[in-house]
Amino acid sequence: MKILVCVKQIPDMASKLEPDTAKLWLDETDLAFQINEYDEYAVEEAVRLKEQRGSEPTDIVALSIGPVRALEVVKKALAMGCDRGVHIQDDESRLKDPWQIASLAAAYAKKENFDIIFTGMQSQDRGSAQTGPALAGALGYSCVTTVIAFRLEGEVITAERELEGGARSVIKLKLPAVITCELGLNTPRYPTLPNIMKARKKEIAVFKATELGVENPRVITEKFFAPVRKGCGLVLEGEAAALAGKVIEILKERTTVLRGWAV
Repeated sequence: MKILVCVKQIPDMASKLEPDTAKLWLDETDLAFQINEYDEYAVEEAVRLKEQRGSEPTDIVALSIGPVRALEVVKKALAMGCDRGVHIQDDESRLKDPWQIASLAAAYAKKENFDIIFTGMQSQDRGSAQTGPALAGALGYSCVTTVIAFRLEGEVITAERELEGGARSVIKLKLPAVITCELGLNTPRYPTLPNIMKARKKEIAVFKATELGVENPRVITEKFFAPVRKGCGLVLEGEAAALAGKVIEILKERTTVLRGWAV
């Protein structure tokens, strides 16, 4: 069995995030970067599946698209248990839409005919949740999203999905398939020092995005900006009867809510 796991390097969400000068993405000057959290669930599920299969041949490939620094997330996936890595080098990946990213991943995936592809449900920076389904469409694979439980029996996957309002659904689909992984699917393992050392010897193939062919965008970002900050809230303390009068005075002074009302 051949398994592909797509992993993305994203800015550390705890960093100070500011738009760049072109107002198209983040200013990356002082940002720290990390693996996308949802992609860690994808890696863990792929490794668990290999462990469950025991002696049956299973090959897991971790793929990332991005600049040179994106190699770090491939190395982490290898340290978690993936067998090989692929880095599609693209210095402009941050400006590409989900279709372009999915098309690059599909161009490589077609070379190897993977049985299962695991991705995160979405990236924490863009949050579009479109790349996984677009990848499935480009390959003609079945697809199930927001998976919180996964089981493979023969050629059939049984997946449990999390829906709006806490509802759940159970889906069955045949291989080949794309699975997008949600919080709660598993608990990703922490790479141990011996596995980190082993990962250094594992193969990482590098391709230029132009070698695989870059599709035209279907969605174009016109502007990227922080929301306008609104005024601070006002906290009133005291007895309810006294506060009622204060609230009325504030509404009269600062809003038009009571305009025309005799209060």
